[in-house]
Parts: sequence; C-alpha cells; structure tokens
Amino acid sequence: YLGHDSVALLDGGWQGWVGDNYPVSSDLAVNKPGQFLPQPNSDWLVDIETVKTAGEQDNMTIVDSRDRDRYLGLREPIDPVAGSIPGAVNSPWKQVSDKSGYLQPLAVQKALWSDLQSAAEIIIYCGSGVTACVNLFSLCLAGCDRAKLYPGGWSDWCSYLEET
Repeated sequence: YLGHDSVALLDGGWQGWVGDNYPVSSDLAVNKPGQFLPQPNSDWLVDIETVKTAGEQDNMTIVDSRDRDRYLGLREPIDPVAGSIPGAVNSPWKQVSDKSGYLQPLAVQKALWSDLQSAAEIIIYCGSGVTACVNLFSLCLAGCDRAKLYPGGWSDWCSYLEET
C-alpha cells in the first residue's frame, strides 16, 4: 500500500519456518539507515461512503472476510453490534490457507473467487481491515486486480448503526 514493492510473505508463517527447520536467532538485528519515501496507493482503499453506494450497483461486490457465524450475526466477540454490511457475500479469510497456515494451491485460490469474475470491482472487508488483506492477497494470486479494501470494516460500519 505504501509503495514498497520489494516485499514477501512467509508461506506457513513463523510456525512453518520453524517446523521446516530454517535458521532462527534470538540476536537483535542491527538497523541499517535508509530512506524510504512512502507513496500510498490510495486507490486501493475505499471509505464508508463508497461502500454505502456499492450495494446499489450491479457491477460491484462486497465481500465479508470474517467467519460465517460473525457474518450471519450469530456471534460478535469484538463489536457492540452483530451482523454484516447489507448485500455482502461471505468468503472467510481462513479458506485461503490450510490448517497448517500454508497457502492453498493456485487452483483453489482461483476457485474461491470464480463466482465474482463478472464484478467490475470487489470491496473486501473484515472486522477492522486486517484479515481482509488475506483475501486481497488471494484475489491477487487468482489474477484479480479489481479488489479494494474497506479498512474500517464491520467495526466502522456498525459504529454508525448505533447512532441511528
């Protein structure tokens, strides 16, 4: 998002790294001076106003990345209101990887999003914008460049519901 293109994700996470016996160290890393000038890709994000109108447009899809029971409003451990954004479909972020934390194969990534191929734009959200990024990564792997993050997520959306 900030324009740093030399990034990598650790497939399997820390547990996978350690489980595969890669080297680890408890030594503190030495910071090297550098200069990074952020160049935010603000067009990768949407705000609540965009999300409000997205449900009214046929070519936009809103995806809730939370667990299905939270999407359905059956359980809400964090926010004061349970539920989901009207018109959103559910695709839990945990589907992107297996139980060990390794990414599912590319064919699975593509299959996860096959129903959304006709959407001109896909808005992804979760509770507060963190785990939705897992779905954004999956969409990128699947070859979709039409997805954007609603970083406020359900926490932001439901905060306005309390005011009404």
